[in-house]
Amino acid sequence: MKMTKAQEVVCKKFNSPYLPIAGQEIVALAVQTIGKMPIYGVRVIKEHPDDIEWFIHCGEFSGEDDFYKPIHASHLSEMLPAIEKYLALSQGFKFIIDDSGYEDVWQDFPEEGDL
Repeated sequence: MKMTKAQEVVCKKFNSPYLPIAGQEIVALAVQTIGKMPIYGVRVIKEHPDDIEWFIHCGEFSGEDDFYKPIHASHLSEMLPAIEKYLALSQGFKFIIDDSGYEDVWQDFPEEGDL
């Protein structure tokens, strides 16, 4: 994924360092939920270089083992273009958006022992 002005604006708005992801990076997307609202995203803190940072789903969350599917970040611009501007937020950020203009973005680091 390439740097966009919209990503810079979102990062500045929410006091986040600008940390874009590369198109070849893997994100976790609940593909079967695309088209539902709202859209949720969370960028977790990587423990290892190959860990997935972004977890994204639409509508209701499911704890099923196969809920999320790994995809290349480059596909998100086609699959969920509305979230692209949030993907440079730094680790610990979460967002909820919908197709009516609702937007909630915050940074939430886990407490000791929650990991």
